[in-house]
Amino acid sequence: MKLRWSNILLAGIAIVATLLATGYWYVFIAGAPQLDPPQVEKNTGLSFELKTFNSKAMGEVRQYGLILPPDYAKNLKKRYPVIFLLHGGHGDARAYQDKAAVTSVLHDLYKSDKLPYSIVITPDGNDKRGTSPFWDSDYYDGPNGKVGTLIGSELVKIVKSRYRTLNEPQFWAMGGQSSGGWGAFNIGLRHLNNFNIFFSSSGYFTDISGTANSPQDFIEKIPVAERKRIRAYLDAGEQDKEFLTSTQQFHQTLDKLGIANEFHAFPGGHGIFGADVGWNYWHKHLADQLTYVGKQFQQASAQKN
Repeated sequence: MKLRWSNILLAGIAIVATLLATGYWYVFIAGAPQLDPPQVEKNTGLSFELKTFNSKAMGEVRQYGLILPPDYAKNLKKRYPVIFLLHGGHGDARAYQDKAAVTSVLHDLYKSDKLPYSIVITPDGNDKRGTSPFWDSDYYDGPNGKVGTLIGSELVKIVKSRYRTLNEPQFWAMGGQSSGGWGAFNIGLRHLNNFNIFFSSSGYFTDISGTANSPQDFIEKIPVAERKRIRAYLDAGEQDKEFLTSTQQFHQTLDKLGIANEFHAFPGGHGIFGADVGWNYWHKHLADQLTYVGKQFQQASAQKN
């Protein structure tokens, strides 16, 4: 009997050890991937490339993802609007392609004329601590690095120097998912000379670092004349109660300040499995966000011409 109970105990320990090892691998090695992720379409005519540059702001070589429009190599005199996409926690420069299938979204929007051909940039927004499931990147200039300067100023100059961009801020958009949505507004609103269009998908608008890095508070300090330049799109999943509440409150603040914005609540939210969950949510509603961006680009182009 003692031997039998000993075997049962050993089997139980082995099962627990296996579960712990599997959990460790899933979170720390695999990066907690979506169990039913959106699939990247083939033959879109679009390619995702990783590029590097020397960052003075961070004191190291940094990466960004690049997706050029399909006619970029053919129309050598044509200039293009620019879209920055910021990843959320435990992400990197590849996240929007590997997890959200961004080239598939772009292909469909280009085909339906909902988005003008654009240069799409996916920065590595991680601070000096690197990527981890235990923290979100500090999307600001702080003790863990000057991520705000890196993205809001330094990378803008790199992109303008390397690619044929339309340089007016009404042709530059920045958005992101989860903490990347917070980062887009927290960085972008401080660089209205570079960006005028912003979007957030299940993001938040107050930060634990304080009001200095909380768009909910910071936006009220922006001069009235500058507010007129801002265009904002907001969405949040109905299952993400805290993110939804934060997004609704920010939407109400924008309305109060007379800032042009659009807000939507959709089924789903954060998670790792389900048609309206996690990267499936962000893949699906990236099309809505970029459709909004496309309308702003088209209006800016009409006004320019």
